[in-house]
Amino acid sequence: MVDIHEVPEADIDRALELAYLVFHDRPEKEARARHHALLVRCLRIGAYDGDALVGFMAAHDFRLSVPGADLPCPGLTFVCVAPTHRRRGVLTGLMTEMLERALGTGSPVAALWASEAAIYGRFGYGGATTGVTIEIDSTRPLALRIDPDRRPLRLVDPEEALAVIGPFHESARTRRAGRPSRSAPRWREEWLAEQDEQDEELSPPRIIVLGEPGEPIAGYVLYRTKPEADGGPARAPQGLVRVDELEADTPAVAAALWECLAALDLTGRVRAWGRPPDDPLLHFAADRDQVRVTAQFPALWLRLVDVRAALTARSWAAPVDVVLEVHDVRLPGNTGRFRLDAGPGRAAYEPTDAAPDLALDVRELAACYLGGTRVAELVAAGLVREHTPGAAAALDAALCTPVLPHTSDEF
Repeated sequence: MVDIHEVPEADIDRALELAYLVFHDRPEKEARARHHALLVRCLRIGAYDGDALVGFMAAHDFRLSVPGADLPCPGLTFVCVAPTHRRRGVLTGLMTEMLERALGTGSPVAALWASEAAIYGRFGYGGATTGVTIEIDSTRPLALRIDPDRRPLRLVDPEEALAVIGPFHESARTRRAGRPSRSAPRWREEWLAEQDEQDEELSPPRIIVLGEPGEPIAGYVLYRTKPEADGGPARAPQGLVRVDELEADTPAVAAALWECLAALDLTGRVRAWGRPPDDPLLHFAADRDQVRVTAQFPALWLRLVDVRAALTARSWAAPVDVVLEVHDVRLPGNTGRFRLDAGPGRAAYEPTDAAPDLALDVRELAACYLGGTRVAELVAAGLVREHTPGAAAALDAALCTPVLPHTSDEF
């Protein structure tokens, strides 16, 4: 029988060794120091078998943008169980403790990125956002259907970048659901770190902003580069531009930033991982053979910890009045029949004895909560039961958002 409790700071190095064992990792000294500093700032839950730490889980203290609101949201990370203690209830114990703590501290939602997608559905997490990888053939100028914004572009020193792009990012975060807040340490240790932890061949971060000198910026791109094989002595090197983040106030600003990236000397390919599926680039690119989606994947997994608090906190695009029959095996307080009566400027969610219009697991409700998954699709997949024709469509209309939820903040 293992004991689940908070991990003291003195045990952080033990927790890291367990994580490195489970994830088959062997980071260098500098990366280990960054991981240690990160875990100092996190809530840490461990599973102890006697004196041995056999399971571990940490949580960032995030806020998450949801439609019309910004909610406290623990971001789970470093989830691991020793190979000697798998299938013995260790992960269930850790997850139960973390969910109960989130509930007790008033966090309506929790989130994670799944290393293995098959694991977290049974704990009530649903895939709430989708990411795509976009690649641009930049061996020729980027063909566009709109005119780029011709205000000046300028490079920003990474040491000064946070003061310049941090406020713009925070503003952009509120306009699209599914985006976690970023602390100054996260900016410095992850996005603006001198060396990329996963690929040592990449350059330090480069930051280009657009806007008139002395005025607020209208957009920025954060990228890194690396050389690649040139394919023969007669050809110039065709390096890679890896786009970590691109934010823009308007499509014209975005077009200017993409055009700049595609024109970088000695490069032949631009790769942007974790872009939203509704990225405007995919529409204003004139040649979709030049701009291609090469991958699509589930990104942020969301858990509704307190369903009532989560549903009444977000905004609603259209009126909806439905009875939901919700099942939640981990947090039974969410289980039951509830009438959702919501619309622009209002939301109520109360227990009822009325017959259900829709029956679903809390996992499916979480997947739809940000507006990235349609309830009707889950009805068609047999995952949601529609007792009243049209109920799924009505709920989808109310959940709809102007842009798809999305985040590239992997944690």
